[in-house]
Amino acid sequence: MENFYLFVVMCILLILLPGPDTAIATKNTLVVGRTGGFKTMFGTCCALLIHTLAAVIGLSAIIVKSALLFSVFKYVGAVYLVYLGAKTLWALKNKKTTPEINAESKYEGKSCFKQGFLTNLLNPKVAVFFLTFLPQFVNAGSDTFIPFLTMGITYTILTAVWFLLYIYLLNQISAFMKKPRTQRVMEGITGTILIGFGLKLALEKTQH
Repeated sequence: MENFYLFVVMCILLILLPGPDTAIATKNTLVVGRTGGFKTMFGTCCALLIHTLAAVIGLSAIIVKSALLFSVFKYVGAVYLVYLGAKTLWALKNKKTTPEINAESKYEGKSCFKQGFLTNLLNPKVAVFFLTFLPQFVNAGSDTFIPFLTMGITYTILTAVWFLLYIYLLNQISAFMKKPRTQRVMEGITGTILIGFGLKLALEKTQH
């Protein structure tokens, strides 16, 4: 394995870029609270570990090389993101009283892990990332099992650390973030962003 520290720096820069995982973590932290954000983060990290194992044993390569499989993952992931965004906007529209909001938050809390997990798992870009980014830090002709596994776990840990900090910061300014007007604005923005990510993913051309 080559340039591990450079790999870590590159991972940090990539993780800091906003994406669907950040959007869904933001939504669940605002709606459910810190616990919802942490459950979402755990779901995302579990999906990243699956992507790591897939890259190690070559399943990601099969998905990337097969136009059909790649398209299936792409469109299923896109539909799921649009569904989450539409669901967020619909829930925002139907909020009427505080008890209903609390009941909804309790329900949403149960699905935070699933939302984080599926948002990441059904994103074919993550599989492409693992197969195009990781090999750049492996010696040519060497065994890739341990290096891929190490880098995948490292990326997952760095992702978890970033989300822990991000969710903590959101929670620290919760007094402002939990104002009804602020929540409506933020949920509206994140719902729109999720739909945007879904449409962007669906409309991107598959390259093989």
